Amino acid sequence: MTIRFQADADLNQSIITGILRREPSIDFQTANISALSGLSDLEVLLIASQESRVLVSHDQRTMPRYFAEFISTQTSSGLIIVLQSTLVSKAIDNLLRIWETSESEDWINRIAYLPL
Repeated sequence: MTIRFQADADLNQSIITGILRREPSIDFQTANISALSGLSDLEVLLIASQESRVLVSHDQRTMPRYFAEFISTQTSSGLIIVLQSTLVSKAIDNLLRIWETSESEDWINRIAYLPL
């Protein structure tokens, strides 16, 4: 099954905009559409997993810890942490590569850090 992405509230909107400009068919839901602002990391992970979406976030400080906690009791659709120092163009290239070369099943309970 094709990967569907969910942006965390902290994700740079330029990444989403750039991806959709290059590949409009990607299903990349914004945090605003999912009403994620103000929710806890565990709540965000739950919403992404309920919708079978890989969560994309900049939050390398707390999200990995909550991800580990989450997958100890539930199944996650996956988590991608885009390091803040990553150029927007590099993040776009990496996410497009992930979308083109993997399936959603490959990301179950998996965490990855960009850039690759």
